[in-house]
Amino acid sequence: MNRKLEGKVALVSGSGRGIGREIARKLASEGARVVVNDLDAAPAEQTVADIRAAGGEAVACAGSVTDAGFAERFVATALESFGGLDIIVNNAGYTWDNVVQKMSDEQWDAILAVHLTAPFRILRAASGFIREAAKREMEAGTPVFRKVVNISSTSGVYGNAGQANYAAAKAGINGLTRAMAKEWGRYKVNVNSVAFGLIMTRLTEASADADASIDIAGQQIKVGVNPQVLKNAEASIPLGRGGTPEEAAGAVYMFCIPESNYVSGQVLVCGGGRP
Repeated sequence: MNRKLEGKVALVSGSGRGIGREIARKLASEGARVVVNDLDAAPAEQTVADIRAAGGEAVACAGSVTDAGFAERFVATALESFGGLDIIVNNAGYTWDNVVQKMSDEQWDAILAVHLTAPFRILRAASGFIREAAKREMEAGTPVFRKVVNISSTSGVYGNAGQANYAAAKAGINGLTRAMAKEWGRYKVNVNSVAFGLIMTRLTEASADADASIDIAGQQIKVGVNPQVLKNAEASIPLGRGGTPEEAAGAVYMFCIPESNYVSGQVLVCGGGRP
């Protein structure tokens, strides 16, 4: 069977759970060797185990993408484990919502750090390898296309009340995408964004528990959506429902395959037709 990503090496941040996990599994199923990341070691190792059980190759690189030195460690894991780097998916993140008058500097800074600064640092850390590899390949007459897929949101495209921090960060990642497409085009790197709408994960599942939360670096972040609010949101989607993590992964995959070699600097909305 001819797998489209055979021999490629991929970094996928935030891939221990949810959308990131399905992205890692999808890329691995098409032949990519994957460096799996999660804030916590156990989910990262579970994704690695699942990939290996399915016949793929993967290693874990646990830790927060916002930590000093993480980006360099992430890239080094790919180079040391698999000897190269072809695909970068900047997926890690979460939401911490509030209306602007109640939003603290901590909320603002945390969301900008994970959704915008961390991807910037990962791309910067990978730049040395990418430049040198592209130079060698072009001199040898064997150019290789590499892929960057940054995860954005419809909040970053259209805005969303109560998400000034998240919307600003995701709009920023779209700007970073377009800038990097122009900077790295000469290295044959396609840089694109996928802006997700409502995708059903642990962060967006229906929950009548107003106190439901997850722990992010010691901070309790509320998760889940009021069932009626979720029902109303789904009713506004032309396809009539929220997307699955597997469907979200499919949108990312499209930007990783050879068929997208002449597509760069684009933002693809994956939202079931909802603007």
